[in-house]
Parts: sequence; C-alpha cells; structure tokens
Amino acid sequence: MYFFKPISNEVRLPQQIFKKRTKTMKLILGSFFTCIAVILQAAGGFLPGIGLFLSPLATAPILLCSMFSLPLGLMCYFLTIILLFILQPSEVIVFPFTTGLLGLGIGAAFYFFRKRLSIIATGTIFLMLGIIILLFIFDFPVLGPVVSDSFSFLTTVGILLFAFLYSWLWVEIALNILKRLKMYL
Repeated sequence: MYFFKPISNEVRLPQQIFKKRTKTMKLILGSFFTCIAVILQAAGGFLPGIGLFLSPLATAPILLCSMFSLPLGLMCYFLTIILLFILQPSEVIVFPFTTGLLGLGIGAAFYFFRKRLSIIATGTIFLMLGIIILLFIFDFPVLGPVVSDSFSFLTTVGILLFAFLYSWLWVEIALNILKRLKMYL
C-alpha cells in the first residue's frame, strides 16, 4: 500500500553528503535557509494578498534543513523566530506554531522514520498541536473568524483532517525536492 512503502535512499543520500561538509559550510547553509524562511514568512505582512500565498512556503527551508541535520534544523527554526521578531513581529505568533513547527516535525520524521505514514503522522501531530495551542490556549484566530476559539470535537476533527492533508502535501513536496536535488549531488 502507498502509505506503508518505505521511503527510498533518496533521503539518506543528502544526509550522508551533508555530514561530510565542514562546520562552516553547514552554518552557511543553515543561515541561507533561515534567510529564505524569514523572507517567505514575512511576505504575509509586507505583501498583502500575494504574501498570504508565499508565507506557507516558509515550511520548506526549515524542513530541508531539518532533513539534513536535526541540530541545524533546530538552529534554523529558532533563528527564524528571532529574525521575525525583529523584522515582522506580527508573524512571530504564527510561525513557531504552524509553518515552522510543521517543517521541523516533518524534517525530524524524515531523519528518524522510513515509512511514509509515520512521517505524515508526525507532521500531522506537530501541526495539529500547534494550531490547537494557538486556537484554544492563546485564543489566536489562526484559522480566521470561521472557527470559534471555544473547544469543540468537530473543530478538532476538522483540524486533524486539515493537518493530515497538509502534512501529506509537504511530505510529497519534500520528496520531489530531494529527487531534483539528487541530480545536483
């Protein structure tokens, strides 16, 4: 079945190549990914309209960085939060709990797991927890005015389904990026 297929060595090859790099090169790559994540996430505040389509793409740099090296992915995640605090403070509440947390979760799952379903499930759990924390603990309307900030089973199931589909989409995007990246490695 599709979800139980193991992920091929396409994920392990970039990790092995990345381990051979010097610490300086790793830090430069992490800084580069951080800058891309900040630019994409801050686009939501700087460019109304088109920025809302660009800000979800901030998941990709965190995801890729976490896939190569988990400590570097964590560094990239926290540096992005710090830079967003300076450049676009309104995005600081959204990034750590949604796009950044999803990228970190899926990247870590690629690092530890081999089955597609376990990778998707890890991303789903991370994203769902982030959205629930924003909605029900911080009372931040991350899903807009349509979803109330009072806890309901229907809302939680809807968030779970959305998080699963969104995580699945990002896992497939990451695998396609790695296939293309493999040609250059």
